[in-house]
Amino acid sequence: MHKDTHCAVIIDCWTTKLGEITFENRPSKFPAFVEDVRKICGTKEFVFGLEDTRGFGRNLAAYLVGRKFNVKHVNPSYTSAVRLSNPIVFKDDSYDALCVARVLRDMVDGLPDAKHEDIYWTIRQVVKRRDLIVKSNMMNKHQLHNQLMYVYPSYRKFFALIDAKSALCFWENYPSPDCIKNTTPEKVYETIKPVHQALKMERILEIIAMIEADGDTRKDYQAERDFIVKNIVKDIRHNKGLLEEIDVELEKLIPITDYKLNTMPGIDLITSAHLISEIGDISRFPDSDKLARFMGLAPVQFSSAGKGKDQRCRNGNRVLNAIFHFMAIQMVAVSASGKARHPVFREYFEMKVKEGKNKPQALVCVARRLVRIIYGMMKTKTEYRPYEKTV
Repeated sequence: MHKDTHCAVIIDCWTTKLGEITFENRPSKFPAFVEDVRKICGTKEFVFGLEDTRGFGRNLAAYLVGRKFNVKHVNPSYTSAVRLSNPIVFKDDSYDALCVARVLRDMVDGLPDAKHEDIYWTIRQVVKRRDLIVKSNMMNKHQLHNQLMYVYPSYRKFFALIDAKSALCFWENYPSPDCIKNTTPEKVYETIKPVHQALKMERILEIIAMIEADGDTRKDYQAERDFIVKNIVKDIRHNKGLLEEIDVELEKLIPITDYKLNTMPGIDLITSAHLISEIGDISRFPDSDKLARFMGLAPVQFSSAGKGKDQRCRNGNRVLNAIFHFMAIQMVAVSASGKARHPVFREYFEMKVKEGKNKPQALVCVARRLVRIIYGMMKTKTEYRPYEKTV
């Protein structure tokens, strides 16, 4: 599967190559492709295997499934294994298609059916777009830190967050100390007050005092430096607006799946969207153990001659693995007052530590328990029900 063209190789059950077809990745070309396959295969039954790694074959899969063809999804790792099994390894579209056909022939009964659930695909695209904007905003914040450290050495003490509304308003209107010197504390207060209703005049005076204590930080070409700060602030504010729009769209999409993951403490809208985008249709996993294995959270057996042990798996869906890891950390966290945020998970974590596991291993146990709970919630499409001890 490619952006512009697809390459298909037809083989029989004896791995004899019957033909090869290269066609454009356009829906208008799909009927001709199917007719070419019929001409090559004749009256024989045939199965399509698609190795679709970047979504380029989504339209073709939808076309074939919609016309009741038997379509299987071929994992790229299987194709790679066939390619590397050759004494001389090479790669081109024709040979890749032949490797896909060989995997299809050998594993046709075990390969998953190609599906094109639009809701899960759409959520995944929206989540990817959101992640991209978040990363862009992180880069903008780093750049803003780098610019402010030269002109405001004490800038970290001005506001709790560098990208808060009041902070952005301050940086945009007063990107350097010279801008402060050319105005009065009252005008600074009047500028920021509309975006920070709880702001007090005493805080403005404290900020000005810190600026004076920093000394002279003037540099050459300060006007150009001020322009950079203002430009970064505009970009951060624009990205925040985009994130708000995306969150509104996610609030519309998530209920369509009928999953109620955000009813569980520690799972908000964004975490729920990430889980659904990576897991997709829960019915493709027969049980929670398969889901844990999919994300590399289940141990893997390494043995030979009857000797060996279970070891940590470093494969699988690492994005989903990371989501459950950070969720487990939140579940066992203790607040500043010393109270556990989620007593049931904290008790389970401490029990595993007492059994002899170290803390990282106990955290994996918590993550596995989370997998079982979330799997059950998605499978039955029910809300989270907290565990209650019976007296």
